[in-house]
Amino acid sequence: MSSKILIIEDEEDLREILKFNLEKEGFQVEAVQDANYGLMILEEFIPDIILLDLMLPGLKGQQFLKLIKSNSMFRLVPVIIVSAKNSETDIVSALESGAEDFITKPFSIKILIAKIKVILKRKSNIDSNIISYCGIELDKSLRIAKIESEQIELTLKEFELLQLLISNPKRVFTRNQLLTNIWGYDADVYTRTVDSHISSLRKKLKDKGDIIKSVPKIGYKVE
Repeated sequence: MSSKILIIEDEEDLREILKFNLEKEGFQVEAVQDANYGLMILEEFIPDIILLDLMLPGLKGQQFLKLIKSNSMFRLVPVIIVSAKNSETDIVSALESGAEDFITKPFSIKILIAKIKVILKRKSNIDSNIISYCGIELDKSLRIAKIESEQIELTLKEFELLQLLISNPKRVFTRNQLLTNIWGYDADVYTRTVDSHISSLRKKLKDKGDIIKSVPKIGYKVE
């Protein structure tokens, strides 16, 4: 799956230029005009990196940054500040609040994309290829799943579902969130597709299948 980028920028022209160029590079992009809406879609989109303006209507960029860095679910998501503010105080404050980088407007799109790729590559190298949870082990690079060291056969979507769930234990995912993250916004599938894949996954996990809990009328979580 391609990396996901969330753009929070109130200047419409710049927002569209960024979205166009990043999509041309193969990224999945969501672009919104304010931080309040950014917070609303954060859990469904789960970005790999965020481009954040500071001077926004409503919730300010600095406030948004502090909110996500205090949230264990999103604190490791890299944030690049893209702002017309260029004082030393603004830059230092943003970096000390957890921003990965600070780019002042106007800027080169090519340089921004290069910075994004460097950050994502570094993030990828840091992330372990092996995920372990409750006797289940996933090798993300080889797409291999094991239970107590015994390999099991999963389809690609089953593997991605299991990876998302065990990477976020106790977090409840709605069916729509699972559809969005595993099949994509444009996929021609329905919520019952999630249920059928979960059912199949539980069977393949055998005794471990009961770690996937149904949350009535909402979705699923791993416990």
